[in-house]
Amino acid sequence: MLCWHMHQPDYRDRLTGEYYFPWTYLHALKDYTDMLAHLEANPRACAVVNFAPILLEQLDDYLSQVDQYLEKGEPIRDPMLAALMRDEQPTPGSEAFQTLAENCLRAHRDRMIERFPAYRSLVQVFEQAIEAPQGLNYLTEQFLIDILVWYHLAWLGEHHRRHDDRIKALQEKRGGFTKEDRRTLLSVVADQLRLIKPGYRALHEQGRIELAMSPYAHPILPLLLDFDSARQAMPKVSLPEASQYPGGEARAHWHVRHGLEVFEQYFGCRPKGCWASEGALSDATLALLSEEQFLWSATGDSVLHNSIKHKDNKGLAPKHLHRAYQFEGSDLYTFFRDDGLSDLIGFQYADWHAEDAVGDLLNHLVNIADHSDDPEACVISIIMDGENAWEYYPENAWHFLEALYRRLGDHPRLELTTYEAALAERELEPVALKHMVAGSWVYGTFSTWIGDRDKNRAWDMLCEAKAVYDQSVEVLNEAEREAAELQLAQCEGSDWFWWFGDYNPSGSVRDFDYLFRRHLTNLYTLLKQPAPEYLKSAFSHGGGSPAAGGVMRKGHAEGAT
Repeated sequence: MLCWHMHQPDYRDRLTGEYYFPWTYLHALKDYTDMLAHLEANPRACAVVNFAPILLEQLDDYLSQVDQYLEKGEPIRDPMLAALMRDEQPTPGSEAFQTLAENCLRAHRDRMIERFPAYRSLVQVFEQAIEAPQGLNYLTEQFLIDILVWYHLAWLGEHHRRHDDRIKALQEKRGGFTKEDRRTLLSVVADQLRLIKPGYRALHEQGRIELAMSPYAHPILPLLLDFDSARQAMPKVSLPEASQYPGGEARAHWHVRHGLEVFEQYFGCRPKGCWASEGALSDATLALLSEEQFLWSATGDSVLHNSIKHKDNKGLAPKHLHRAYQFEGSDLYTFFRDDGLSDLIGFQYADWHAEDAVGDLLNHLVNIADHSDDPEACVISIIMDGENAWEYYPENAWHFLEALYRRLGDHPRLELTTYEAALAERELEPVALKHMVAGSWVYGTFSTWIGDRDKNRAWDMLCEAKAVYDQSVEVLNEAEREAAELQLAQCEGSDWFWWFGDYNPSGSVRDFDYLFRRHLTNLYTLLKQPAPEYLKSAFSHGGGSPAAGGVMRKGHAEGAT
């Protein structure tokens, strides 16, 4: 099973419609379209593609904005896309000029900037200018236009770069881009955004992929249900001052049910599987997903290792993790990510020749099959981020993914399939265990989202806001209640907690600290209540330098096996 998880948090200000950061549309251009192209190009390719519903909403919103601009000149509410089309750019030497140019450097230096000589030259000129006194004053408005165009060209998917004559022409022009050139580039953006919904939907209808979902705004369901679940894998963890998240069970059900509404509206089908946000599962979460009539879910293999060691499962431990499981109290099928294989793709193979990397992976897969106690029931799950890994590969992993699908599709012993198809066709007999030790795919714990001083502080802020919500929401009219409920969901997402903590890069922590406080402030505004004074001040600052800049993590902690 290849399961690609597509997810970006909600970067919108729900009061203004403005986007704070461009990552949703940039990953749509680079990653969602390229993965679609690989799946379409290889008839034997198949995968599970999991979407967070809040991402699907943003994709629709972006397409609507770009179309409205191209057709009617309506404003674009994303700062980077708006800057690309702006008639007048900031004055050279101004703070706004420098900030916008610096934003155009937010791409992988080796794979996305150095690859294009014209883009590389612009970046080098800017870096030299900011080192010289008054150096930015010597740059021009055309310089800013050109670096904006190259920033967007670098973030385009490889399929369209190779096949779209409009992109080829812009890259060959190198610079001096006109308003007409920029409009052409925006038309490319619109065309690529337009492909995503019908493309994935068609592959699903053809039975070539399985579409799955996460809860609406990507919350950590076990923590909404019970903070104490974190102690199952971390007995000594320090928890927030709030004993529980107020009304957490109702909110967990809401995220699943509203997520289903958004998903079904977007793709026209109901998913059979749910990759619970970050693979965060517990007995209570499995019961909830079963109640909501999902067929399967999955998490990291550290959760299985922790569960096998538990006294309730004594004598029931299977020989291998590559099986379907069921836990007492739920008829849901649970699968476990092979963290080692997934991390090879995420962190190691980017620097290998594509054929060598895929060959190494196939050797691992065959070795697992050779040592399986039941090869017909052997299910090897590679589950990983479907977007962030590829910028570390040459040409957006074009060669690696092509070889991966081709060689797996042609392999005489390995069958590339989906969870839904395997369960329907193979009649997999699940291994029964009594108790799941709650955890996520990251280290088998919830340490990425709770237990740290800053993470716990964020939970206490959220709990306080939820208490005000519970007291205030009933006096609002229906439209106001709906707006407040969606705003609350935005605050409950997992991403804010992921980034809090000293081990993360200070720039990313600063961005997500600001977003979290902004979203909470907006919630108080919608509830017609004063926001606490502490929301005006940053509370998490970062300063670390994790692998991949912190956007990805390895499944096992360093030194763990």
